[in-house]
Amino acid sequence: MPFTTLSTSGAPAPAGSYSQGRRIGPFLQVSGQLAADPATGRLLDDGVASQTRRILGQVTSVLSAGGAGWGNVLMVRIHLADDDDFEEMDAAYRDVVGQPFPPRTTVAAGLAPGARVEIDVLAIVD
Repeated sequence: MPFTTLSTSGAPAPAGSYSQGRRIGPFLQVSGQLAADPATGRLLDDGVASQTRRILGQVTSVLSAGGAGWGNVLMVRIHLADDDDFEEMDAAYRDVVGQPFPPRTTVAAGLAPGARVEIDVLAIVD
């Protein structure tokens, strides 16, 4: 089965040695997304709720490039720079993703300077 590398202008171009997403057969993995301006790649440090919403929009764009949407998401992984941001991130996530919520893991992690949130997803495409 061949891999398909996903690319969209709705998410920032990779800043390193990775792709925005990849699909093989029904499996679609979206790379960890930071809140960056898709046009410039510049990280936006505008609060955890705003970063979460921006990131989820970017994830939506990559999912779409692979023929998927949030209804196809099997698993979400969220990394937070600070555990104290959990409630604010979760409220923004809840507003954007909606029910039924996919399974999710949320952990505290060291992120790029100014990044408060990083999100990646695994989806299954029909």
